[in-house]
Amino acid sequence: MSAPFVILVATVALIALSAFFVAAEFALLAARPHRFEDRAATSRSARAALRSSSELTVLLAGCQLGITACALGLGAVTKPAVHHWLTPLMEDWGVRLWVADVAGFVLALLVVTFLHLVVGEMAPKSWAISHPESSAMLLAIPMRGFMALTRPLLRSLNESANWLLRRVGVEPTAQIATGQSADDLRHLVEHSANVGALDASFSAQLSGALDLQRLTVRDLVRPGKVPTAVGRDATLADVRRATRSSGHLRILVGERDRLDAVIHVRDTIDEPGERPAADLARPVLTLDAAVPVYSALATMRESRNHLAVVTSGGRAVGVITLADVLQKLFPRTATEPAGEAA
Repeated sequence: MSAPFVILVATVALIALSAFFVAAEFALLAARPHRFEDRAATSRSARAALRSSSELTVLLAGCQLGITACALGLGAVTKPAVHHWLTPLMEDWGVRLWVADVAGFVLALLVVTFLHLVVGEMAPKSWAISHPESSAMLLAIPMRGFMALTRPLLRSLNESANWLLRRVGVEPTAQIATGQSADDLRHLVEHSANVGALDASFSAQLSGALDLQRLTVRDLVRPGKVPTAVGRDATLADVRRATRSSGHLRILVGERDRLDAVIHVRDTIDEPGERPAADLARPVLTLDAAVPVYSALATMRESRNHLAVVTSGGRAVGVITLADVLQKLFPRTATEPAGEAA
């Protein structure tokens, strides 16, 4: 096997490897991780890409290591060979040796730089950015294999880079920041409503949904509103009277600052009025006043509770209903149904 052929094969392999590392780097930077999550159940490549996205800095260290090694390989193998071939060729054209040597060196450097920059970097970068998810999944498994082989070195390089960042006051992160903050989305909604691109009713609903992130259940408690409740020694007749007077179907049981049970009026049907209400009462869902509204909504849905007692310091400070949350989310359409005790 001739030396020129070996050098040609090595050059092609090094450029291909450089293209692989560049494409893997830019594909994962441009991809959206949630799209890998959607396919992770059925695709091994998607799972590999998802794991890489969770340790992005280590992957970038691997890509940079591979690109640098390929560039050094081209400089050590291809450039001297091209220089060696060009120098005698120009001498045969009558060029002086020192001129031919310098010209051969410069031309070899230009050729290798062009191949590495255009073929090994710019072309694969453009391809990866144009098809981020598909290219990331295509390259994920071999890239994970390379990372597994070089992980100790990659971790060392990554920790060194993180140490330098911390020295200048920058906190490193292992994942890329994606999406917009709630404040960014709120500004976008307000701007869209102001310029007429979004209907005012939809703007109110979207703003209400965004507010769920920072609101707590205390914000939903109506000041001065006394919950409909009966005492611990109340009878079912007392529960029915409370329902008729308030219109609520769920009646709390307990004292003003200690409401720990609830009874639905339908459970009192066909029951004697003198029967104690405590016999049919069920424990009521309690939420601390500092619980975020979105967490309270999830808890109420999962536990199938339409009503919750809000407590602060162990004392009941009010009651919220599922309708209260929906009222905040859909201020123009949601109304409080009669079946709540608010």
